[in-house]
Amino acid sequence: MKKMKKSTRSKLITYAMVAAGFVVMQGLSAAGMVSNSLAGQLVPICVYISMAISLNLVVGILGDLSLGHAGFMSVGAFTGVVVSMSLRFLPPLARLVLAIGIGGVFAGIAGVIVGIPVLRLQGDYLAIVTLAFGEIIKNLLNNLYVGVDKKGLHFSMKDAQALRLKEGTVLINGPMGAPGIEKLSTFLAGFVLVLIVLTVTLNLVESRTGRAIMAIRDNRIAAESVGINVTKYKLMAFVTSAGLAGMAGALYALNYSSVLPKKFDFNTSILILVFVVLGGMGNIRGSIIAATVLTILPEALRSLNDYRMLIYAIVLILVMLVTNNPFLKTNWVMLKKRMAFWRKNKANGGAADGQKK
Repeated sequence: MKKMKKSTRSKLITYAMVAAGFVVMQGLSAAGMVSNSLAGQLVPICVYISMAISLNLVVGILGDLSLGHAGFMSVGAFTGVVVSMSLRFLPPLARLVLAIGIGGVFAGIAGVIVGIPVLRLQGDYLAIVTLAFGEIIKNLLNNLYVGVDKKGLHFSMKDAQALRLKEGTVLINGPMGAPGIEKLSTFLAGFVLVLIVLTVTLNLVESRTGRAIMAIRDNRIAAESVGINVTKYKLMAFVTSAGLAGMAGALYALNYSSVLPKKFDFNTSILILVFVVLGGMGNIRGSIIAATVLTILPEALRSLNDYRMLIYAIVLILVMLVTNNPFLKTNWVMLKKRMAFWRKNKANGGAADGQKK
C-alpha cells in the first residue's frame, strides 16, 4: 500500500468502503438483524449513492451547478420500465440488465440534447436552464401514454384510448405513471451499479479528460488559452453524468410496483444536490457517506413523528456549520500532517532498527 500512488490508494479505500458496507449488510440480513424498514431502503440507498456520485461529476469535478438531475433520472426510470415490461419473455436478470443499460443510454441522449445548447451558459443561467429542463421532462411524462401489444409499442400524448391497444397493456399512463411494475431490483444489483458508477467516475477523473475537465473548473480562460476545447469536455462530463443518473433511475423504478412522474421533481434534484454539498464538492467518498446517512436518517427518526423533519433540518445545518468552520478545517489539516509525520518517522525508525540488526 505504501508503494502505491496516492490516487490508486484512495480509489482502493473507496472500493473497500463500499464492499465492506455491502458485506456487513448482507451479514446482518442473514442473521435477521435488519428491520423491514431498513431492508426496504437498501436499493434506494444504492440509487442515491449513484445519483450523488454522478452529480458530483458535474458540480464538484466540472464546477457547474445543475438543478435538473432528477430529469435524467426520470428518463432512465421510465425507459427502464418500458424495456422491462416489453421483454417479459426474457429471464428477470437479463431484463434488469437491459433496462438499466438502455435507461442509461436514453438518459445520455437526453444529456446530449440538453447539453449542446445549455453548456455554453455559466453560473446562474446554467442552473436555471437545467431546472427548466427537469420541469419540462416531468410535464412531458405527465402527458405521455405508452402501451404494448402484439404489434409492438404504441405512443400517445393524448390519452390511453388513443393508443388503440388490442389485448395489450398500458405501460405508462400519463400522470398515473407506470403501474403494475414487476420488481426486479435487488441489493446486489444496487451494489454492482454503485461499483460501475464509481469505476467510471474515478477513472474519468484520473484520465487526461478528467484533468482537462478540472482545468476548465479552475480557470476556463486559461484552459482555452492552452487549446482545451471547453464545450467538448464539459459536454463529456455532462453526458456521462446524465447516463449514470439514467442507470440509477432504472434501478429505482424497478424497485417499486408503480412510479409517478411527480416523484422526479425539483425537490428530488435538490435532495441529490444536498448529498453532494454535504459530502464535499468533488469528494466522491463524502458523497457516498452523505447519501447513505441522509437517506436512513428520516426513517430512523420516524418514531418522533412531527419532529423528525425538524431534527433532520437541524442536523443538516450543524453539518454545514462544522464542515465550513475554518478553525476545524485548519486543525484537521494539522492533525493529518502530524499523523503522516508520525507514520514516516515510525517507518524510518523501523528501517534503521532493521539495518542495525
